[in-house]
Amino acid sequence: MIKGPDELAYLAESGRLLASVFAYLDSLPLLGMSTLAVNDRIERFITDKLQARPASKGQYGFAYVLNASRNQVVCHGVPSAREMLAEGDIVNFDITLEKNGFIADSSKTYLIGAVEPAARRLVDVTYEAMWQGIRAVKPGATLGDVGHAIERHARRHGYSVVREYCGHGIGREMHEAPQVLHFGKPGRGLRLEEGMVFTIEPMLNQGRAGVETLADGWTVVTLDGKLSAQFEHTVAVSRDGVDVLTLRGEEHAR
Repeated sequence: MIKGPDELAYLAESGRLLASVFAYLDSLPLLGMSTLAVNDRIERFITDKLQARPASKGQYGFAYVLNASRNQVVCHGVPSAREMLAEGDIVNFDITLEKNGFIADSSKTYLIGAVEPAARRLVDVTYEAMWQGIRAVKPGATLGDVGHAIERHARRHGYSVVREYCGHGIGREMHEAPQVLHFGKPGRGLRLEEGMVFTIEPMLNQGRAGVETLADGWTVVTLDGKLSAQFEHTVAVSRDGVDVLTLRGEEHAR
C-alpha cells in the first residue's frame, strides 16, 4: 500500500490531468445534454487532448468512461442517450484516468440550472463531509478517524451515509487495498503511513441510507427515492498531512 517517490510523482500527474478533465466538464452547457453526450465529450478530451486512457472503460465490463448518477441515483449510473439533464437536477460525474500506468479517480456533483434549496444543501454538505474526511488524513491517524469525521458531519446536518460503497486504495490498479469506509470510530482501523494513496468518496442521502441496484446490474438508487450526492478525491498521505492529487483549480485556496 506504500507508494515510493516515483510512483507518487506519476500518480500526481494522473491526478493533475484528471483535474483538467473536470475543468473542461465545468465549461460544458450541461442543461439539455444527454448523459451519453457528456460521456462522449469527456472520452474525446481524455484520449485526444490529454493522450491518456479513460480507466473506467472496459473495467468489469463497463462500456463507458464515466458514471452519471442523477438525483436519486447514488452511484454507478450508466450514461444514456435518453437521459437528458434537466432544470433542477443534481448529477454526479465519476471519472477515472490512467496515464503512464497510474490511475486517478475523482467525482463531482453538479447543479443543473435552478436547483431547489434542499437539493443544494445536500450537495454542499456532501462536499464539506468529503473535506472533513480529507482533513483527518495524516501519518499516525486511522481510517476510523477519517470515516468518523465524515459521518459526524453528515449526521449533524440530518443526512445518512451510504455504507455499501467505500473509498479504496489506488495506483496501478483502480481498486487496491485498503477499503476506506465513510463511517467509523476514532482510533480504529488501519493506521495511516506516508506514501499511502486512496480515494475518499462519501455518498450522502437525504433520507434513509438504504440502497438497491437496478436490473441493469450497475445503477444504484436510494430505496426511498430521495436525493443522493457524492464527491470524491484521490489523496496521498504526506510526511506531515495529506496531498490531494486530484485537486481542482477552484479548490486551491482550501
